[in-house]
Amino acid sequence: MRDQEQSVAVLLNLVVVVVVLALGGGTVESHKDQPLSGIAIHKTTFHLNDKAHVKASPTLLGSNGQHSEIVLVEFTSPHPLDDDWIGVFSPADFNASTCPGDNKMVSPPRLCSAPVKFQYANFSNPRYKTTGTGSLKLQIINQRSDFSFALFSGGLLNPKLVAVSNKVVFQNPNAPVYPRLALGKAWDGMTVTWTSGYGLGIAEPVVEWGVKGRERKLSPAGTLTFGRNTMCGAPARTVGWRDPGYIHTAFLKELWPSTKYTYRVGHRLTNDAFVWSKEYQFKSSPFPGQNSLQQVVIFGDMGKAEVDGTNEYNDFQRASLNTTKQLIKDLKKTDAVFHIGDICYANGYLSQWDQFTAQIEPIASTVPYMIASGNHERDWPDSGSFYQGLDSGGECGVPAESMFYVPAENRAKFWYSSDYGMFRFCVADTEHDWREGTEQYKFIEQCLASVDRKTQPWLIFLAHRVLGYSSTSFYAEEGSFGEPMGRDSLQKLWQKYKVDIAIYGHAHNYERTCPVYQSVCTSDEKADYKGTFNGTIHIVAGGAGAGLAEFSDLQPNWSMVRDYDYGFLKLTAIDYSNLLFEYKKSSDGRVHDSFKISRDYRDVLACAVDSCPATTLAS
Repeated sequence: MRDQEQSVAVLLNLVVVVVVLALGGGTVESHKDQPLSGIAIHKTTFHLNDKAHVKASPTLLGSNGQHSEIVLVEFTSPHPLDDDWIGVFSPADFNASTCPGDNKMVSPPRLCSAPVKFQYANFSNPRYKTTGTGSLKLQIINQRSDFSFALFSGGLLNPKLVAVSNKVVFQNPNAPVYPRLALGKAWDGMTVTWTSGYGLGIAEPVVEWGVKGRERKLSPAGTLTFGRNTMCGAPARTVGWRDPGYIHTAFLKELWPSTKYTYRVGHRLTNDAFVWSKEYQFKSSPFPGQNSLQQVVIFGDMGKAEVDGTNEYNDFQRASLNTTKQLIKDLKKTDAVFHIGDICYANGYLSQWDQFTAQIEPIASTVPYMIASGNHERDWPDSGSFYQGLDSGGECGVPAESMFYVPAENRAKFWYSSDYGMFRFCVADTEHDWREGTEQYKFIEQCLASVDRKTQPWLIFLAHRVLGYSSTSFYAEEGSFGEPMGRDSLQKLWQKYKVDIAIYGHAHNYERTCPVYQSVCTSDEKADYKGTFNGTIHIVAGGAGAGLAEFSDLQPNWSMVRDYDYGFLKLTAIDYSNLLFEYKKSSDGRVHDSFKISRDYRDVLACAVDSCPATTLAS
């Protein structure tokens, strides 16, 4: 029997190698950033032991309508070891006779899906190896299916299934959850997107909304989903796959400017009964050019983490919880959020998108949560991305483009413009070609050229990769101090149209330049800019949660402030003439760097180097 087990294990490993090579070739180094990728779930062997037990309680969750609850997992093992671990699986029946791409001759059962989260058995049980007993308190969120908890020995690389718990389920696993607002294509629109287990054949998605304290109305929503075969490769198409449920988006139109609205999302069942979420509220956008206080938060590369400490294989994104906490704390003084790429680092483990939308729900359900595309959402070989890396884990943009709405003409091309009062945001997609002559280059110029700076004086360029300036070590080593080819085409547009600030992620730190053009500072001022400063200030704000990136030893002349720490930005348009910039620490929310721009419309009109025609008829 032992020989038979060994031969089956060899065959399993051979099948896995063949499948991995067929789906992209070789070892996917980028997956090391995703904690779940540390589990060799496809190598699992079955060692179920009658003397080992796992019990989960309570068995029914969400009885009061909540979509997150703590589950107590108690376990015993007759042969405890320090590398034993508990995996949380959903759906609860996680074994199968065959996996997609399997050789049908392989004997069942198999583990085809990674757990949605995991923790070592001795995490809160220091005497576990001696006593063989322990318990964990794990936070479980509603993810449209039931859950079970499994005890493994053999560590993460050679998992041996020892025991499986009873099933745990939410009272309504299909419930509408995790609403996320986004600005619409028109200034007087707002979109609301949410996730549920209700397909169109079961229920109609609707939003009930209206001005706070007044009569409300129903608006329909569209429904999207995506399947395993829309993924471009492993692990998204194999062990990382999990059904995303149904994603619904409603368009709320003809809103009054700067007005508080209440809403709830839900579904009308075939018997005409309704299933509703709890009630939320938001403030509609100001009219473009409206002279009122407007506050926008911007950051990149936040990721997600678990409050119960699970998933922390390499402690990669723990700081995301601090950033999330600070954003929630300051929510009453925030009008919109821009998360400029590297959203949740799911990297092909699709269960993590639910975890992320649950983490940001208090923010995204209250203010527009706008995203940009990053390498960890989009990049995959031969999938149309500008870069041929493996960073998306086979997602190739599909989950990000489906889970979040942006006002792009085509969400597969993730560039768009967005007006918010006195701001114009031009959001680029660095995972598609931006160079001169491309479709995106034409969009960027049109976005920058079409804004009326009398009423929208604050022109902000946003992108994931650093198309401007950064002295992060990996950019310095390339010699480009920014994305290669990044500035070549775009800096003449920033200069011509007098972009105030360009903001990026990708480099996991904070850096501010002087007003700069062609690598030369155009102003000596550091904190109080008045009038025209003849260049663009470039900001790297990629330190919202993912592991930090070192700076180069050399600090270029254009680099004014560098901070190897976690944080986020806040832009406050005080009026047409005054803008306040703040960089805040995620640890305590305090301002670490700031500057102010004060100017009049005539300063925008004034000529600077390469911002006006070389000659005119008058000259």
